[in-house]
Amino acid sequence: MGLKGGPTQDEVMAVSLAKLDIRPGDRVADIGCGTGKVAVAASKTAECVYAIDKRPEAIACARQEAAAAGAGNIEFFEGDAVDLLPGLGRLDAAFVGGSRRLPEVLDLLAGNVRGRIVVNAVMVGTLQSAIENMQRLGIFVEAVHLQVSRSAGIAGGVMFKPINPVYIIVGGAGCS
Repeated sequence: MGLKGGPTQDEVMAVSLAKLDIRPGDRVADIGCGTGKVAVAASKTAECVYAIDKRPEAIACARQEAAAAGAGNIEFFEGDAVDLLPGLGRLDAAFVGGSRRLPEVLDLLAGNVRGRIVVNAVMVGTLQSAIENMQRLGIFVEAVHLQVSRSAGIAGGVMFKPINPVYIIVGGAGCS
């Protein structure tokens, strides 16, 4: 998969999903779904996942991943999340993997998500924007800095190669 920006690393996805706290029967949005990896993982617990991305190649890739995983409870939407979110109704959780129009996306999610909102960021500017906007909305819970390193061979031994750090910003209804 040569999709720019993805897929989410397994360890990052595991922490993000834990923070989302998805429960059976939940309706979840995956905004900036990219390869669909998070949507597919969320679909194993959630009743319905709405995968949104503005890039047609991302939607095509995510559809392929969902089909390969047998995930029939994912609905795909190609377009801008700011335009699409109001039509989805009440949500139980939302994962934001893209930073485009983040303040507007968070404004919409804050009034529409009953549970947790999780934003993944690789850029410090996105981290700052997510925290500031969640604080403004009274929904900020915490930010987590996650640094993962994986083993790699070197001179007959083993070393660890770091993967770029990721920031996981968590918000939730009724939190401040």
